[in-house]
Amino acid sequence: MSQLLIAASEGENPLIPPVPELVIGLLAFVIVFGFLAKKLLPNINKVLEERREAIEGGIEKAEAAQTEAQSVLEQYKAQLAEARHEAARLRQEAQEQGATLIAEMRAEGQRQREEIVAAGHAQIEADRKAAASALRQDVGKLATDLAGKLVGESLEDHARQSRVIDRFLDELEEKAEAGR
Repeated sequence: MSQLLIAASEGENPLIPPVPELVIGLLAFVIVFGFLAKKLLPNINKVLEERREAIEGGIEKAEAAQTEAQSVLEQYKAQLAEARHEAARLRQEAQEQGATLIAEMRAEGQRQREEIVAAGHAQIEADRKAAASALRQDVGKLATDLAGKLVGESLEDHARQSRVIDRFLDELEEKAEAGR
């Protein structure tokens, strides 16, 4: 407090520095500010501009990449839709071909069945005729032998034997047909 009283008595304000110190401080400030403005400020501006360009370039690249990705996505979606359509078409064709093949196989099976049945009927008819012929001969021989025993003579004449057998069998067939 004593110094404050001493300074107050001299008439000087302790908050205001002496003029030579003020001039030297102001001169030092201008030199430092000039140095900073000439050397440091352009470097700072250059770095800031580079960062701004890098950020803008990155944003543009990201937008371009996003646009390209969207385009590729649309292409993939179109290809996927086309592939699904193609798969559905191929599945439909396969089903149609399968149905056609089944119908053809059924028709072929039906045709073969009819051929087998017709061949079976023909074979049965041939076997029936062969059996009837063999039976006719056996019945004729038995009838001839029986007639020969009844009459007491041998009926060895083949022509007469065939006529007698034929007449006898014809009479049997007529009686069988009349009984139906």
